[in-house]
Amino acid sequence: MSQPSTRGTVCVEDALVLAHDSHPGEQWVLRLRAPEIAARARPGSFVHIQCDATLPMRRPMSIMHADVRAGTLDILYKVHGIGTGLLAGQVPGKPVSLLGPIGVPFRLAGYRPRPLLIGGGVGIPPMVFLALHLRRTAKATSPFLLMGSEVPFPFRPRPSQILVAGVPAPVIAAMPLMEDHGIASRLASLRDFPGCFEGYVTDLARHWLDHQGSAGRAEVEVFACGPTPMLKAVIALCREYRIPGQVSVEEFMACALGGCAGCTVRVETDAGPAMKRVCVDGPVFDAERVCL
Repeated sequence: MSQPSTRGTVCVEDALVLAHDSHPGEQWVLRLRAPEIAARARPGSFVHIQCDATLPMRRPMSIMHADVRAGTLDILYKVHGIGTGLLAGQVPGKPVSLLGPIGVPFRLAGYRPRPLLIGGGVGIPPMVFLALHLRRTAKATSPFLLMGSEVPFPFRPRPSQILVAGVPAPVIAAMPLMEDHGIASRLASLRDFPGCFEGYVTDLARHWLDHQGSAGRAEVEVFACGPTPMLKAVIALCREYRIPGQVSVEEFMACALGGCAGCTVRVETDAGPAMKRVCVDGPVFDAERVCL
């Protein structure tokens, strides 16, 4: 059952838990049947989920995958407080209330032909959604997905069969889902995981960019989501190499519909600096304009 919200593209939907799988590092992948939101979801948009009937305050969650035909959503999250702790207790067959999809998604018109996707931690899900979308809708593009994590990845990495010029030879760990769709991916961590780049994911991005040459970099556009320190490093890379970029900002929020203005960030506009709400003016902003 669903009902329109006050914003035209957002609805409230009673979703059904179909699967709920745990992974190391207190990470969970939640699959929900929510056909109306799945049909409207776009890479970069998110949902506001009621974690438990005893907790009225919802939590924002990025969408990792939306299957329009099946009417399902996949959400990857990490337990780090009361709300997500209660959410981890939800079992298949139970309903959960969703508000969504919310926010300004990634701009997917007029971008360069070599998208470089960078995801860190719980910023990985929007990058997975975006990579799958690009593979399905933009056959001429060659997305390259880099993922970084300081806890075990919520999937079993496997050696990549897709060669990527500019990546150190020992760095072969990839995400199986990306491999299955023919999308190049590589992993980075400071935890010495096998096959991963030893360092921050932005260090791996720099290594790859350095080996593309000026002509190669002229075809690259960056898309990123992750913790604020990572996004600051991504923005610095974009400015250093003069590459356009879009970043999806992570922020705590209460209402997620712009009413409370508790999730604002500074953005440089044509009229000067302004405070923009991450929930409805974002979460995706131009890397050149957002100030973190």
